[in-house]
Amino acid sequence: MKYLYRVFQLFVSIPIALASTVMTSVIVIVGCTIGNGHFWGYYPGKWWSKLMIRIFLLPVTVEGRENIEPGQSYVFVSNHQGAFDIFLIYGYLGRNFKWMMKRELAKLPFVGYACRKARFIFVDKRNAGKVRETYEMARDTLKSGMSLVVFPEGARTYTGQMRDFKKGAFALADELQLPIVPLTINGSFRVMPRMRDWHWVVWSPLRLTIHQPIYPVGKGIENVLATMRQSFDSVVSALNS
Repeated sequence: MKYLYRVFQLFVSIPIALASTVMTSVIVIVGCTIGNGHFWGYYPGKWWSKLMIRIFLLPVTVEGRENIEPGQSYVFVSNHQGAFDIFLIYGYLGRNFKWMMKRELAKLPFVGYACRKARFIFVDKRNAGKVRETYEMARDTLKSGMSLVVFPEGARTYTGQMRDFKKGAFALADELQLPIVPLTINGSFRVMPRMRDWHWVVWSPLRLTIHQPIYPVGKGIENVLATMRQSFDSVVSALNS
């Protein structure tokens, strides 16, 4: 079955993935240029992400959508297992949001420019001024009523085990007194982990768990650290052992 699945990927999944990625990028670029950026920056990517998962025949389970309320701005924080985390969250979270993503992704052909047009936030750590600019963009996005999705580990895991969270997203939520929603991803590390980028996809079920929001109980460093610890524990609690 493994080799039959690879043949299917070679002749069906990969060609569709490449064509749909270019097409979606063009739709986002054109749509954001002439129309509603919040719509065109989200829905084409959502449909593309669902297509990407379906063409690789990966089953998806989503738990906890009832935990997020319409109209509420959230900071979503998720573990980062592999490349398919993007498709799982984008396609199945069910909430319009902006990504916070690595600056290097801006260099991807078509995709990088589409992300810029969609006003996703590229995290730039080259100097203090760039960090401050990134933070201000994220703050403005949340103040506008939009939600953010952040991978607070900073990068994908090499081992499948979660790494410590960084404080940035939690400090931002603390400053604006917004709730944090932890997300747990299962299965993506098996499908395509960091050390197997651009290799064959391995079939595995994917599961996205949306936890209950964590609301601020104060303001300042104690609240930042408390919400960070609680978020970490929530994500871990739903990980497959």
